[in-house]
Amino acid sequence: MPANQPPDPNRLRDLLATSDWWSIEVLPEVGSTNRELALRAAAGAVHGSVLITDNQTAGRGRLDRSWTTPPGVAVACSVLVRPPATIPLGHWLWLSPVLGLAVSRGVRRFSGLAVQLKWPNDVLVAERKLSGLLAERVDTGGHAAAILGFGINVTASAEELPVPTATSLLIEGAPTDATELLAHVLAELAALWRLWQHDLAAVRAAYRAECDTVGRRVRVLLGPDRELVGTAIGVDDSGSLLVETGSNVQAFPAGDVTHLRTAD
Repeated sequence: MPANQPPDPNRLRDLLATSDWWSIEVLPEVGSTNRELALRAAAGAVHGSVLITDNQTAGRGRLDRSWTTPPGVAVACSVLVRPPATIPLGHWLWLSPVLGLAVSRGVRRFSGLAVQLKWPNDVLVAERKLSGLLAERVDTGGHAAAILGFGINVTASAEELPVPTATSLLIEGAPTDATELLAHVLAELAALWRLWQHDLAAVRAAYRAECDTVGRRVRVLLGPDRELVGTAIGVDDSGSLLVETGSNVQAFPAGDVTHLRTAD
């Protein structure tokens, strides 16, 4: 399958001229955009720095899982944010949901696809993974920072996808302009970043309304030989998933969740 055109940093800067993100760099290859941007943050990189590649050779997901695709068929993007010191640490727990909202909204606006936001960190199309994301708090030796990273499969064929349960924009018949795609996602992230600082209640309400996991029957993997099956009934104020099993409700701050069909 032909590779996508690499993201164009100059065009992206023009499309995002009024946003918070102005220091945009596209690398021809990098191990992990999150890891590289964390190193730059420790060296003094400014708030709003954006690092992009279409050739990430050692991408990471939650629990240090690897996520790799052939060069040119996916985009990886990481954004450095430095929250004001007045923001309570408890609010940082909502940076990952903020990123999930931004990616799902941006992909939906760009592609017109019926995108699903799956707790805690996946964006799906018809239950197939289109995008994964990872928000990390990093120590920069002073002003605390966070790296908000995401990857989106753009022109990958079925044979090029990292797992058989994934999909790409090309497979779904959607547009594949990586620059315009990133502009949509980053514009949504800029708006949600501002909202997160000033109205966390609105962010929580938006996530609860748009998270497709809520209301679904789910399986939560608790360990190698332990799992829980129940109904996801909500997301609490700390961002934990609330799962009801009979008369009991448990809160999960993190975990592997599978959406189940009614018959499962």
